[in-house]
Amino acid sequence: MKKRFSIGGKKVSLLGYGAMRMPTVDGGHANNWVKDASKKTIDQRELDSQIKYLLSSGVNYFDTSPAYCRGESERRLGEALSKSGFDRESYIIATKLSNFSSSQQSLAEAKKMLAASLKNLRTKYIDCYLLHSIGNGGFETFSKRFISNGAIDWLVEERKKGVIRHLGFSYHGDIKTFEWCMENHEKYKWDFAMIQMNYIDWNHAKEVNDRNVNASYLYAELYKRGIPVVVMEPLLGGSLAKLKDNMAQILTPLDPEATGAKWAFRFCASHPGVMCILSGMTRREHMEENVRTFDTFTPCSMPEFADLERAAKAYLSLDTIPCTSCNYCMPCPYGIDIPSLLNFRNEYLIPSSGKSAAEILSAYAAAVPEPLRRADHCTGCSICRPACPQQIDVASEIAAIDRKIDLLKDEVARK
Repeated sequence: MKKRFSIGGKKVSLLGYGAMRMPTVDGGHANNWVKDASKKTIDQRELDSQIKYLLSSGVNYFDTSPAYCRGESERRLGEALSKSGFDRESYIIATKLSNFSSSQQSLAEAKKMLAASLKNLRTKYIDCYLLHSIGNGGFETFSKRFISNGAIDWLVEERKKGVIRHLGFSYHGDIKTFEWCMENHEKYKWDFAMIQMNYIDWNHAKEVNDRNVNASYLYAELYKRGIPVVVMEPLLGGSLAKLKDNMAQILTPLDPEATGAKWAFRFCASHPGVMCILSGMTRREHMEENVRTFDTFTPCSMPEFADLERAAKAYLSLDTIPCTSCNYCMPCPYGIDIPSLLNFRNEYLIPSSGKSAAEILSAYAAAVPEPLRRADHCTGCSICRPACPQQIDVASEIAAIDRKIDLLKDEVARK
């Protein structure tokens, strides 16, 4: 396993485990929101086996949050790591101050959250502690969560004590917040930062959404300050794991055996300031494929970078929605399955899907089996929009899906 950076004397694996999509007993993953959480019980035995496999393969960076997997991620990961047989000093735990709710934003609540993380993860210290999603909600929200309540200053003191060993942040959204962190780097000495980075967002983040910031800019600002980068969403929520037809026409001739995931990981890993690339791996076969990619990693050549840029433009021509299935929009107060609807739209309602109207309607029923959770039940309340790190106009997109489904039903009825 390739290792590029050291943090606290520990060499960091270039591939990291993102504990957002833990395996469930029904064969799915725990990030899927369901009304009855018992139907999505995490398969602890399978998780234990997966974590031991990753550690044995040289993967030693494990990223979690109090908010992941309906609040279960930290506890489940802590149990798996403690049973792995590996010494605590051999792996790196990263978790977050996920104080999104206004009720969680006092300093007292921040202290309770860190204490709970330590207990759930069965550890006396956190290797890497992050201010979670700092740009989401704008600078005023960031200030309430971390500045005016004294949380950052307190975390700096906790770093001095060794309760947390390294302090960083994960970033989405408002550029003012990111620039404040850069301007205050000399004061807070950020040890690392997590950004969304892939070959779409590198140069085209603003084309996807005007509020986004190109990853090339974020990376450059961090790199020139010597702040190591942790990459999230290297596969853009799985969108790059399987190449669309017009992308495959560009990339497959270069390496017929390479998967979409391999191209995406190679792109990120080819940038020298990247410390670790996170993957929310649910299935064992995905872990094995990713381990092979990083075991035999070779940087992208300049011609390959150019071809990946061509593939990015081909992707953008399909007019997909930048949903990463983070599930921060859930639960919908009206029961709508937002992530499944948006992912269905990206897979089947784009011009190149090549599916007939009947095939698309069948896929729709399979994607969202419960009729009450489909697009025609969306009220357009837009409560979900502020929670979306990608700032997707969810209500408008779901209304467009509903209109398209109605047209497809009419088309089938006419035949």
